[in-house]
Order: sequence, then structure tokens, then C-alpha cells
Amino acid sequence: MPKKVLVADDDESMVKLISATLGYNERYQLAVAHDGREALDVAFRENPDLVILDIVMPKLDGSVVCRALKSSSTTAHAKVIMLTALTLPSDRQRAILAGADAFITKPFSPTTLLLKVVEMLGAEG
Repeated sequence: MPKKVLVADDDESMVKLISATLGYNERYQLAVAHDGREALDVAFRENPDLVILDIVMPKLDGSVVCRALKSSSTTAHAKVIMLTALTLPSDRQRAILAGADAFITKPFSPTTLLLKVVEMLGAEG
């Protein structure tokens, strides 16, 4: 059974890059959101195993979304990778305090992202 991955980023080219990185195969079932509010709606509907989440997004920022996901019994199990252009140590700390399981800065190596996804979901995922 494929693992469900939610990609939440307002930059369509980034969504396409992440989708291509994870591959179009049977390992992952991808869902996409383009703003924070949509990310929550999709997460509560799809119950993803992993959320790849930008911090700077319209409507709700990624830290708020992460906090909401981690505080809901429906989505608390989901692993969250913050993937962001914000690079300050305080940005990383804010993401971790919000409940993020990992933090990757943009630009990123697709291999690094893929390895982190495999680490989070397990070798079978």
C-alpha cells in the first residue's frame, strides 16, 4: 500500500520538483496544497503519513499548519519535513518547536530530500 505524502508549497515549480523527486510510482500517493489553509483541509481529508511543508505560504504559514497537524488526533502521527528558503537558526528552532520532524533548506538536493523521506517512512515506504 502506498504511503500518502502531502506536498504543501505555494510555488508550483517547487511542487513539480518535489513530485519528480519522489517519483511517479506506486511507493507514494501524492496530494498537493498551495496554501496553509488548503494544506490543513487536505491533511484532515487524506490523513497523510508525511507532510512536506513550506513555511512561508499564503493564508496560514507552515509553522501554524505544523502545530495544527501535530495537535490533532487525526494527523498527529504524520511526519513533517519543513522545506523552506528560511535559513536562520531561529527559523529552524521555530519549525522544531511547531513539531516538525525535519528541516531542509532550499535550494535542496533532491537526493537529500528523497533520503529523508525514506528515513521518515521506512525503507518499504
